[in-house]
Parts: sequence; structure tokens; C-alpha cells
Amino acid sequence: MRAGRGFSLVELMIVVAIIGILAAIAIPNYVAMQYKAKRSELPTNVDGIRTSEQAFDAAHDGWVVLNEAPRASTSLDKEQVAWPGSADVAWTTLGWAPDGALRGAYNVVLGSAPQNFVVTGASDVDGDGNRATCSADDSERAHSTSPEHYY
Repeated sequence: MRAGRGFSLVELMIVVAIIGILAAIAIPNYVAMQYKAKRSELPTNVDGIRTSEQAFDAAHDGWVVLNEAPRASTSLDKEQVAWPGSADVAWTTLGWAPDGALRGAYNVVLGSAPQNFVVTGASDVDGDGNRATCSADDSERAHSTSPEHYY
């Protein structure tokens, strides 16, 4: 009788099947976590813009109304876009700029009360047409305004 060395074909097939099942579970979760990390840009930047607006108000007794930057919200997709830099005078006046390229669109409008502003940010990091949106005003920090809570 021969001594059994190594693995049989059945044992190897079972191991391959187990690895396949684990990969089928792990890969979608990994992709979802990547999208969640990319969407986390929104509340961070919206809060930064909110803080800059409050600082500007303290120094100049007024708000800065800002157009959508770095792109119009109608052109949102998963690609990053470079910040326009000093080309946009209003954003330069506010004194806020991101650390690098952005996936979202940001703007500031006057709110319903004269002493109020609303900062909004939107992105579509997975390119499915469903936007993640976030907003803040002078009294409330950034929060999700998406139909689904993305972050």
C-alpha cells in the first residue's frame, strides 16, 4: 500500500470553492467601502466651507455667495476634477480651497433668513446617476440630504 502524500483533487477543489465563496462576499463589500470613502469628501469639504463662511462673516459682516465649483452639479461623475484655484474670485475671497482634486460640486447660497447661508455639496462617485448630497448652514454642521444615507 502506498503512503498518501499531498492533496487529492477533491480536497483541492473544495479549497478553491471556499476561496471563491469568500471572494464573492468580500469584493462587493470592498467596492462599497471604496465608494463610501470617496463620498466622505462631501461632509468634510462642506464643513470646511461653512467654517470659512463663518470666519468671513466675523471679519466682514456678510456672506460670500459662491457658484458651483469645481464643476456644475449637472456634470457630476466619478472622475476627479482639479480645483480652479485663483480663477474663481469668489472662492478666493472666501479663503477656502481643498487639499487636492475633487469629485463633488460645492456652492453657497443665501438662506431663507437674511442672516443665513446654505452650503451644499453633491457627488456621484459610482457613476450610477444617484447623487450623494450634503448640506450645512450657519447653525448646523454638514449632514446628508440624500434619499439614502451614504456616509
